[in-house]
Amino acid sequence: MKKKKLPLAAWIFAGLVAGIVLGLILMAVPNGVAFAKAYISPFGTIFLNLLKFIVVPIVVFSITAGVISMRDVRKVGSVGVKTLVYYLCTTAVAVVIALMLATLAKGMFPLLDPSGASYEANTANIMDTIVGIFPSNPITPLANSTMLQVIVIALLLGFGILLAGEKGQVAAQVVESFNEVSMKIMDLIIKLSPIGVICLLAPVVAENGPLLLVGLGAVLLVAYVGYVIHALLVYSLTIKTLAKISPLAFFKAMVPAMVMAFSSASSVGTMPFTLECAEKLGAKKEVSSFVVPLGATINMDGTAIYQGVCAVFIAACYGIDLSFGQMITIVLTATLASIGTAGVPGAGMVMLAMVLESVGLPVAGIGLVMGVDRIFDMGRTTINITGDAACAVIVSKLEERKAAKAAS
Repeated sequence: MKKKKLPLAAWIFAGLVAGIVLGLILMAVPNGVAFAKAYISPFGTIFLNLLKFIVVPIVVFSITAGVISMRDVRKVGSVGVKTLVYYLCTTAVAVVIALMLATLAKGMFPLLDPSGASYEANTANIMDTIVGIFPSNPITPLANSTMLQVIVIALLLGFGILLAGEKGQVAAQVVESFNEVSMKIMDLIIKLSPIGVICLLAPVVAENGPLLLVGLGAVLLVAYVGYVIHALLVYSLTIKTLAKISPLAFFKAMVPAMVMAFSSASSVGTMPFTLECAEKLGAKKEVSSFVVPLGATINMDGTAIYQGVCAVFIAACYGIDLSFGQMITIVLTATLASIGTAGVPGAGMVMLAMVLESVGLPVAGIGLVMGVDRIFDMGRTTINITGDAACAVIVSKLEERKAAKAAS
């Protein structure tokens, strides 16, 4: 009798546990942290590099193929509007949840000594962000993985093929072929994920383990409570009411992508897993291939929670009380700042700098949370990709019901 193979999710979870255990062992061993950084972390970086290598081809060909498969520019517009509304609304709710929780827990935040904390802020105003969406040439965005510009290139390519009609059929077949090839390469890379998870997690646990038990434990706890509440409240409610899917079934199907997101702290790197999980939940391929890559770039619910919590934490550390007006500004800035932020580890730092500047808080305060940013990042990335998948499933179901109504 042939033995039943363990599913990939089980192997990834085993890698997660092994990574934590190995990290704890290395933390207790002399020079263990240095060993983890020097000899284990590079293999995690190689795994992430492989994921990032395939992300641009997947985004270009999957979005273009998704646009082509809809066969109607108006349908693309319908999906796009629903996607943007969902992403912006859930991000705004995420910031509100974060500010409420952080304000309630403000007494837990100590008045820390901010001396020596410094951070190079690299912020841009909203008009710079809008201008930066549109590429001036087709090569640089692909080479630099400038994801918003890559998405614009893919959309324009898809629209061009649709509008070209019969003359665009050859280009459509080429895109479909490259899309299939990219997916097969992605499958090969995904098979390495259990090893990648171990190599990514062990150094983080080895270096940051003790910090979970000291001063910054409170702000980490508040952020993670926010992540859980947002997932259980917002995603469960929208999945149940808009997609008519059991929240339990949704989260169970999302386990592989969530584990990968938690381990890698990269929305872009987790994208292949997110796409697969969304399609298993019933999202149409043409919808998920459009919604998920877009979400990896502009949907930052977890990052928004992180910003809200950290803004209140930094204000408390400096002895500053945030006014209601400042909190409203944080909600608006964090929601708008989510557009254009790369789905890679650490990108939330740039957004946090923008949020702090918008309400006059010292940007140097970022130095207070930099040491544990990776731990924040793991949770916020998990929430980000869960939102991407939820949106893909919801939009797909809404489009199905719209088509059924039109046909009746």
